[in-house]
Amino acid sequence: MREAVGSFVGWPSDLIFPDAETPTRPTHKAGKGISRRIESVASQKEVPGRKLKSAAKDIPTTSGTKSQIMMRLEKMVAESDIMHGAIRSIDFDEGVFGAAHFEIITKEDMQQLFEHDELGIAVIHTYIWYMYVTLMRGTELCNRFNFIAASRINATLITKNPTSVKNDLVDRFMAAGDNTTPSLYFLPFNSGNGGHWVLVAMDLSRLIVYYLDSLSGDWSKYPSMKKTVDAAIIKFRSKKNYRNRKDITWVRVQCPQQNNSVDCGFFVLRFMRDIIALNRIDIPQMYFEEYKSYSRAHLDEMKDELCQFIVDQRII
Repeated sequence: MREAVGSFVGWPSDLIFPDAETPTRPTHKAGKGISRRIESVASQKEVPGRKLKSAAKDIPTTSGTKSQIMMRLEKMVAESDIMHGAIRSIDFDEGVFGAAHFEIITKEDMQQLFEHDELGIAVIHTYIWYMYVTLMRGTELCNRFNFIAASRINATLITKNPTSVKNDLVDRFMAAGDNTTPSLYFLPFNSGNGGHWVLVAMDLSRLIVYYLDSLSGDWSKYPSMKKTVDAAIIKFRSKKNYRNRKDITWVRVQCPQQNNSVDCGFFVLRFMRDIIALNRIDIPQMYFEEYKSYSRAHLDEMKDELCQFIVDQRII
């Protein structure tokens, strides 16, 4: 990582938030650095959407440039032991993925954020944690939106053991209650080996699966994924003794499209962010009027939110 740019800048007080499975890599690097476990201590009684909307309005981002909070975090990383091979092991709230989960953060993950590079699972998961803590935890939104870990359900694992992946997906459905009222399960799905990200959003009560892809095409590109999702939904409903009143309906949403080869992960995160912020279970086929397209500023805004969150949670 190149030497950090800029120096420490005091962050406005109204933007400082007092809130205080499976790793993305198969093994810890023995003898290299430390493993620091971090527990979130944010308030359990936040007003839904308050923090996220405040951040969206106030964070001073100029498209394509690095903000003060990003430069501050980049400097912290440059001066930390992460630059010498250390890692951070972060404990997530169990509510994020329905079970205990920890994530491994390394220098390479931070570089993806700083350099606007293709996103890996660690950054995807950490931003999901941010959304859960900032927007959902302790509110009724936890009953309306659920996340599925991308490290458990992806193209690589489906190819190796589709039955195990199907059962993991059923277990996630079972962990969230009866699912008789409308809610969405968000699955950030990766095509494998650091490939393309798409968002699969499942409404189990109405047997609707929304497919959001920032490139052209539909779920036919990933037939094994569709087969696994359909089989998991059917098995879940059978275990719950629900009647399959109709076939599962897949809907390709005409969502914003990326114009480069690296933004798919950012777009998937932005899809989830906007759906939660709007508190919408039903996703219009032509997407939301508020967000017909995403500019670079929309993506930079998310990076700044995550940088502030990482600083607040003392991950570095």
